[in-house]
Amino acid sequence: MTDVVLPCRNEAAALPDLLARMPAGYRPLVVDNGSTDGSAEVARAYGAEVISVAEPGYGAAVHAGVVAANPADGVVCVMDADGSFDPAQLPRVAAPVLAGTAQLGTGRRRPAVRGAWPLHARIANAVLARRLRRSSGLPVYDIGPIRAVRRDDLLTLELRDRRFGYPLELLIAAGRAGWRVVEVDVDYHPRAAGTRSKVTGTVLGTVRAVRDMSAVLAR
Repeated sequence: MTDVVLPCRNEAAALPDLLARMPAGYRPLVVDNGSTDGSAEVARAYGAEVISVAEPGYGAAVHAGVVAANPADGVVCVMDADGSFDPAQLPRVAAPVLAGTAQLGTGRRRPAVRGAWPLHARIANAVLARRLRRSSGLPVYDIGPIRAVRRDDLLTLELRDRRFGYPLELLIAAGRAGWRVVEVDVDYHPRAAGTRSKVTGTVLGTVRAVRDMSAVLAR
């Protein structure tokens, strides 16, 4: 069984379809990060384990989910809970890690339809990924929110960021540790109706994410 950490804040509209499409062998852990729309109740109704985290921030939610994941399962996946990714593609991301050919599997977003990934967010992502390639040598083109890694390996990196800088800090730490990182293409869909991304949904959200990630690069 592979645990799937789903950081969640006000994703009640997306969770039913997302959880219903979780592939066999993948167990959802919904990490509720201050939702006010009943996300936790929806997740439980669809059979998911729910972890509540008071500390705000994407990194705080992911870290809590990773800590709560079953150590015996070995590999843990992380995926946004807003319906933008197809859970059926999780095995594609996890395959290199499960096979032992990589320590970290990540997804490179490929928009499934026009407008799925707003231009301002794509440009910011491309700039950050280019800086990462130059500084680390990792062949990564997306600071993406879908990934797979062995739980114990991830915890040994002792990542500190608890905000939007977490994904970038993970990649930097993986590069420094000499990990092999494999990036695979994944479909990127419009979010479920009634949800809005905390990063790409607004220019301000993207600015905040870039600020957090730039702080990580500066360290």
